[in-house]
Amino acid sequence: MKINFLSLASGSSGNCYYLGTDKSGILIDAGIGIRTIKKVFKEYALSLSRIRAVFITHDHADHIKSVGCLGEKHGIPVYSTPEIHKGINKSYCMTEKLSTSVRHLSKETPLELEDFKITAFEVPHDGTDNVGYCIEVDGKVFTFLTDLGHITPIAAQYICKANYLIIEANYDEEMLRMGPYPQYLKERIAGPNGHMCNRDTAEFLADNIHEELKFIWLCHLSKDNNHPELAYKTVELILRSRGVLVGKDVQLVALKRNTPTGMFEFE
Repeated sequence: MKINFLSLASGSSGNCYYLGTDKSGILIDAGIGIRTIKKVFKEYALSLSRIRAVFITHDHADHIKSVGCLGEKHGIPVYSTPEIHKGINKSYCMTEKLSTSVRHLSKETPLELEDFKITAFEVPHDGTDNVGYCIEVDGKVFTFLTDLGHITPIAAQYICKANYLIIEANYDEEMLRMGPYPQYLKERIAGPNGHMCNRDTAEFLADNIHEELKFIWLCHLSKDNNHPELAYKTVELILRSRGVLVGKDVQLVALKRNTPTGMFEFE
């Protein structure tokens, strides 16, 4: 079975990821405009008719911007926890509230949907409620952790299951410390329910790398407190210091913030 992964956008301005097979696909988050989603789909010869569901990680605007349109106008089921759904419909960015498209899921309870087996799990962040997703497709495991302040034992468990890992590297510590953000925002970002920095992500990966992990995508990079080259180099250097060679032992990509990062195909 051919499996496709596409990051439509990944950053504080919007997040949306596509995972599909020859028959169907799903979206993880929908934090960019519906016109942008349709434009990218057209460029990659995809159709919204093949999307079986949208899975939402949490209720921040950069993850839910177009979910109302996808759910209510296009009739695509929107899955998340009951608490996240409550937060979604309270959000200022939801001009179209979810009703008929609402589907609830429970953390740690697998859901089977055509080619996909999806398990939501708890992550530490400051949304109303927050999950990552572990998605099994044809024996391959994709794990998504787009926003989290630190790696808990539960998050670590699902990271270590992954063959393909999408994980946050939001900020560089020095850039955040020296940057223009007010102190309260710096503390929120660096706090235990904020975001992961490049070094912490790199250190965890270096300590927990395993042979079955084939690909790492660094996601949700900050516009003001990070650079793709810096995130990539930080992870690459720390992996190399532990004897893991990027390009040989594992593939590494820093996802683009506002544009697609190309279609990845796996057999």
